[in-house]
Amino acid sequence: MTKLAGRHPKWGYRIIHALLVEEGWEINRKRIERLWRQEGLQVPPRRSKDAGQKARGDDENSLWKLPPLRRNHIWSYDFVTRRTDDGRAVRVLNVIDEFTRVALGSWVARSIGAVHVQRHLEVLFERHGKPSLIRADNGREFVADSLREWLTEQGVRAVFVAKASPQQNGYIERFNGTMSRELFGHEIYHSVLEVRHVVNEWTQMYNTRRPHRGLGGKTPAAYAKMYPDTVDPEEDGGCP
Repeated sequence: MTKLAGRHPKWGYRIIHALLVEEGWEINRKRIERLWRQEGLQVPPRRSKDAGQKARGDDENSLWKLPPLRRNHIWSYDFVTRRTDDGRAVRVLNVIDEFTRVALGSWVARSIGAVHVQRHLEVLFERHGKPSLIRADNGREFVADSLREWLTEQGVRAVFVAKASPQQNGYIERFNGTMSRELFGHEIYHSVLEVRHVVNEWTQMYNTRRPHRGLGGKTPAAYAKMYPDTVDPEEDGGCP
């Protein structure tokens, strides 16, 4: 029982009992339940359907209803998730300035929660100044009370697009799609460090060498120079 539980930590005693019976053990479910509790085994509690979804998105927060009007008016952020060759997930949190399309910086790690999102934004606020608004979907990392309260303290308003409407957050969706195609489409990566390195290199290229049709053929860095701010995007924008 304990071996099966260790191998399948999210399975409860009922499933383990069924496996034992299938293997030929003559034991009833009540006894397995009793032994299960004696061994202190448990299943992680299920996240309810609406757990963490305390902020409700709205169509009024879409890029069409709420467009960026100037540099540092609206930032947006979202994740790209891929796997290294060992099958383990790697997450990339990307943040962009919607008006200039400048990639402000990426956080790369195996897992990223609300506390990591806050730490990343602290670095970016120091480098680039603070936006008036920051746009996101309803991912639990973004709607967490702690992050929203901190953003309010920073004078930044968090706005959320309608649920299941990624097109309403189109600037970051397009950026993430471009990164996925150009950086993760054909390569195999072996570690977080390797992913972090290539993300930094690619972001630098994206900001300074890749013309953007939505910016009249200019690169994000060249376009941003028309709207001076605290940091030259040619000199920054990588993972902190």
